[in-house]
Amino acid sequence: MTTPADPPQATADQPAMPRLEHRQILTVLFGLMLGMLVAALSQTIVATALPTIVGELGGQEQLAWVVSATLLTSTASTPIWGKLSDLYGRKIMFQLAIGIFLVASLASGFSQSMGQLIASRAVQGLGAGGLMALSQAIIGDVVSPRERGRYQGYMGSVFALSTVAGPLLGGFLVEHLSWRWTFWVGIPIGLAALVVTERVLQLPFPRRQHSIDWLGAFFIVASVSSLLLMLSLGGKEFAWNSPWTYGLSAAAAVLLGLAVWQERRSPEPIMPPRLFSNHTFAITSLAGFVVGVAMFGAIIFLPQYLQIVKGQSPTASGLLTLPMVAGQLGAAISSGRAITATGRYKVFPVVGLLVASIGLWLMSLLDADTSLPVAGVYMFVTGVGLGLVMQVLVLAAQNAVDRSDLGVATSGATFFRSLGGALGVAVFGALLTHRLADTIPARLAEAGLQAEQLAGGIPTLGSPEQIAQLPGPVHTAVVNGFADALQTTFLAAVPFALVGFVVILFLRETPLRQHAQEQTAGEDLAEAYETSVEPGSDLGQGARER
Repeated sequence: MTTPADPPQATADQPAMPRLEHRQILTVLFGLMLGMLVAALSQTIVATALPTIVGELGGQEQLAWVVSATLLTSTASTPIWGKLSDLYGRKIMFQLAIGIFLVASLASGFSQSMGQLIASRAVQGLGAGGLMALSQAIIGDVVSPRERGRYQGYMGSVFALSTVAGPLLGGFLVEHLSWRWTFWVGIPIGLAALVVTERVLQLPFPRRQHSIDWLGAFFIVASVSSLLLMLSLGGKEFAWNSPWTYGLSAAAAVLLGLAVWQERRSPEPIMPPRLFSNHTFAITSLAGFVVGVAMFGAIIFLPQYLQIVKGQSPTASGLLTLPMVAGQLGAAISSGRAITATGRYKVFPVVGLLVASIGLWLMSLLDADTSLPVAGVYMFVTGVGLGLVMQVLVLAAQNAVDRSDLGVATSGATFFRSLGGALGVAVFGALLTHRLADTIPARLAEAGLQAEQLAGGIPTLGSPEQIAQLPGPVHTAVVNGFADALQTTFLAAVPFALVGFVVILFLRETPLRQHAQEQTAGEDLAEAYETSVEPGSDLGQGARER
């Protein structure tokens, strides 16, 4: 591929970014992926250790907080990291995020009580939020949007690897060492990321005086935290129809209003209101939110199908999700290369959301009699849909904003997707619980049994191991009832994926910049871009001529 000989010149406020060769980009990418890996593993690796942690530290009633604390702080802090990186530089903020994460990981492993562990996990979430958002922003600094597609598959592989390796590694560490090593194992990886980024990541950044909008940051974090507390603890720590639900919802709404008010008046807003007048950013944020609801909200229950309905161990269930991982990786890499070759990207999330809708519908057909190969095919289809969507939405958002807003735009895209995932987990979790109260008694009645024969009652069924120990007829009824409830949950995710498809149809395809330091010329180019390529013409040649 040819590139213009004279890239845009640097300005006083926006110094030119280094032009890196492919080998140099891969070295930078390796360091960023190490940081992303430890952040992603911090969630998946700990899940298998939770029963052992409770057995040693106690606090069964606080168990949900071990996961919720990290989710809350990582999601709420994401926009803050993006803005701080725009103000003070991406490299220093990325390294600060690594440092926070490593100190919190060390403290988590030394925790002597559930309260200490929860507090350490909350701090760990702060670091994880920065690592996830800033790694993608840094790639936006050193790789042009047109070339970025070549590397987005590598970024996606981190999440795929953590999904499979996390439970496997966690189970091994708990069995052969201690649950504390599930927190410590990421420290060497994080240190390696710190060393690599320090040595190879050279991002010029102007030194200017800035005023941080701390009040706006407080309102944003407080609003998001109130909403996430309601979503993650509702139905567990308190009933959905309770003063806690209404109080936290009201607090989230009021604080959101205050955040909007403050951001509109601040000279350096954390989440600049002008971004929401940017058509591409608004559409990709909304699409990312809806996709988060559909994808993460439904897929989070896939391990329960494999463990409860199919009787697989946590380790085996992780391996059985490989078809989804393969589909996601293959689609991300293929679409990325196609974007680099043609300069067109809208078609991929459009097709991806249709494929994801089909995949979710297929997963709604899963039952106790579905063979594992067939289930693997359904997962593969869903993975392909995911792979065509996720990274492209971030790419489109980055391409539509000036470099001065690159960090906050990237973190915004990540933030809305994570927020959608939290909402999806809460909504589909409540739906699953509600359906279990009907499906299992119905299956028990078909077998001539009563629900009272379940020791924990409905729907408190216990762990997959406890369910496996139920008497034969009761076990069959529970497994079939659980599969029935999961079918409804997967099916309920389909409309959300279709809504995402409709939203993404309104996306205007802005020409992909060919230099990382090039400033966007505005979205008015999108219409000209769409009409500049005649049907059947050589898209790649047309893009190069532009």
